[in-house]
Amino acid sequence: MTDTLLMSPAATAAALPYPALADAIAAVLRDPDVRVPARIVMPLPAGGSLFVMPATDKVVAITKLISFVADNGARQLPTIQGDIVIFDARDGHRLAMIDGPTVTARRTAAVSLLAARVLAPRTDGPLLIVGAGVQGRAHLEAFASGLGVREVRIASRSAHSAHALAEHARALGVSASVVPDADAALADCPLVVSCTPAQGVVLRGTPRDDAFVAAVGAFTPAMVEWAPEVCRDLLARGLVVVDTRDADHEAGDLLQAGIDVPALPTLAQRLDAPRPARGPVFFKSCGWAGWDLAAARLVSARMGSTGARA
Repeated sequence: MTDTLLMSPAATAAALPYPALADAIAAVLRDPDVRVPARIVMPLPAGGSLFVMPATDKVVAITKLISFVADNGARQLPTIQGDIVIFDARDGHRLAMIDGPTVTARRTAAVSLLAARVLAPRTDGPLLIVGAGVQGRAHLEAFASGLGVREVRIASRSAHSAHALAEHARALGVSASVVPDADAALADCPLVVSCTPAQGVVLRGTPRDDAFVAAVGAFTPAMVEWAPEVCRDLLARGLVVVDTRDADHEAGDLLQAGIDVPALPTLAQRLDAPRPARGPVFFKSCGWAGWDLAAARLVSARMGSTGARA
């Protein structure tokens, strides 16, 4: 037996181009053989969380094991750390181990990309990104490569991070500016991504009538980015969609607004529906191991028949 393929962050990223990953996510949503049990979220003694997230189809099985520690920046450590192990679902042998933070960043942005393809009343931008960390960078890359967005506005509590992301945007051929007030910038941007640490409300402004919002940062009941009154207004004026039914008990923005989350449609239910003619559309993303399974499918397809056994 040969060793399991161990993929570095760079190799993991190279195997997961955003448009192809968005297509793979759509395929997972349409596949009746996909099985994803509820993830385990175990609190850690110092305030972080340990996530255990399995999933399988008829070909591959995965387990994602990552930690999330919101204040790790002060320790000069990543917020998310861990790995995803890919197995052959038929005989159980281990195919590969891929970088967990890289997959998390790219599949989350690819889900937002897919949702924008399906739900956004218009996709030309400008794009407003609120939060200039790992997810801000991934969403910039995903929307630039997958939608052709060529103008972005960036808001962040860290001026250094905001300017660094703007420089990265320009390197991609995207016009970029740093804005001091995210709420004010909503008036100019039909595409919005919020991907902050979600430790408190950061957005109280009203999105445009033709807006598509991907709310990414809050993925537990205690986390929040959008003010409750804004969420209620968006529900009254437009369409609110959640990524999966797991959001019923995880979508902090919506739960704290007193919204009946189980009554909202999921991305899978909207996948083949007509694109909304107008907005606003609020897409709440909380995370699901099915997205990681989609990434594993891409990786295993690229491995072909050369998958290493361990």
